[in-house]
Amino acid sequence: MNAVREAERSAERSRIREIEAICTYFGVEAREYIDNGTSVDATRKAVMEKLMKDGAPIRQSGTAEVTMDGADKFREAASDALLMRAGITVEHPADGARELQGLSLRDLYIECAASEGQSGLTRRNSDELFTMAQRQFFNPTAAFPAILDNAINKAYVEGHKQVAVTFDRITKKGTLKDFKIADNKYLAGPVGEFLEVPEGSELKHDVWGDEKLPTRQLKTYGRQFTLTRQAFINDDIDIVTRIPAKYAASARKTINKQVYSILVNNPAIYDGVALFHANHKNVLATGTGVTQAAMQAMIMALQTQNDQFGEAIIVRPAKLVVPVGLAFDFYTLFNSPTINTSGNTQAVNPLYRYANQIEIVEEPTINVLCGGFGNTMPWFLLGASEDTDFIEVDYLNGQEIPTIRRMEVAGQLGFVWDIYLDWGISVMDFRGAIKNPGVQIDSPLS
Repeated sequence: MNAVREAERSAERSRIREIEAICTYFGVEAREYIDNGTSVDATRKAVMEKLMKDGAPIRQSGTAEVTMDGADKFREAASDALLMRAGITVEHPADGARELQGLSLRDLYIECAASEGQSGLTRRNSDELFTMAQRQFFNPTAAFPAILDNAINKAYVEGHKQVAVTFDRITKKGTLKDFKIADNKYLAGPVGEFLEVPEGSELKHDVWGDEKLPTRQLKTYGRQFTLTRQAFINDDIDIVTRIPAKYAASARKTINKQVYSILVNNPAIYDGVALFHANHKNVLATGTGVTQAAMQAMIMALQTQNDQFGEAIIVRPAKLVVPVGLAFDFYTLFNSPTINTSGNTQAVNPLYRYANQIEIVEEPTINVLCGGFGNTMPWFLLGASEDTDFIEVDYLNGQEIPTIRRMEVAGQLGFVWDIYLDWGISVMDFRGAIKNPGVQIDSPLS
């Protein structure tokens, strides 16, 4: 009788451990399944149904301090090996990664299965092994899908970090907590000037106003990709290394294009008027190339803007945003201490003082949006972000790196992942930039 009770207690402890392992891995509350006496299989099925409905987020590293066992070390080494085999630089590869670098996806799965007690798999063909691997897709203890997750996570973070974009040099970064329209932000008006108080007189009470700022709202952008049956059999590791990195880079490139599309396409903004418009006093009447006169006109236009309450903003010119083909001329214009005058004499270059104050941002997206060389391309002078607003890029809770999660798609022969990111782009104040409509820029190869 005691042996029976001990067996029951042992089985119950085993049930609880397995349920906690499943639920902990996927961030699901385990207490309900434990208290209700739900079996491990029934729990796994319930969790899988939830994951198929909501998606299975990949756990981010660094959320908890854990001690790595042998299995964890193997997974770290194998994921780093996949990245290095694909040519992605891993600064500090895990121990053993170089030894695993030559393994194909088939060989890697066989290694994982062997460590989990399966044997004789070398005689199986790749199609059979893929079928076995896909059955483990949502098994929280299975090594092979966890290695793919880890490699993908590292690859897309690296891709996000390395892509060359410039939008974050000309915009402010903001954060929103949800997807509702954020329309309750107000700008406080100026306080009154100090007034003289004659002896024995009272101080006069000051009254100021405020003005509602433009609304902001987030949207969700993303893509889905699959390690297909064919890719597994063909040992196409780019699907879990280079492709995720490209998608992560694509997120930043998409934001970059959206920001510069606002500059080039000049849409109507919060007041119903085009961003760059004579009513806003932020566009030159005639486009020019790179000249001292044009720069002087743009600096004066920027610095003589008034705020919503008619007060001087006092904006410092900070950035020149130009298409490819103009930067060299601007460097010459700013960095020459002297200039030639009409009498073939030399004079002090008045723009030399701005050489260390104004940053030149050269962006090929402007060229593409304008149709390339042979077309007219605008350029822009932006004020310092400390002095005025212009364009703001908001992220959900400040998260600017895409989220990746595994999905199970009915009828899909493969391992499926989603990559998505939430952001919103808003013009906060038209006073933050001056536009020069520009002139035609010819190709240097013509």
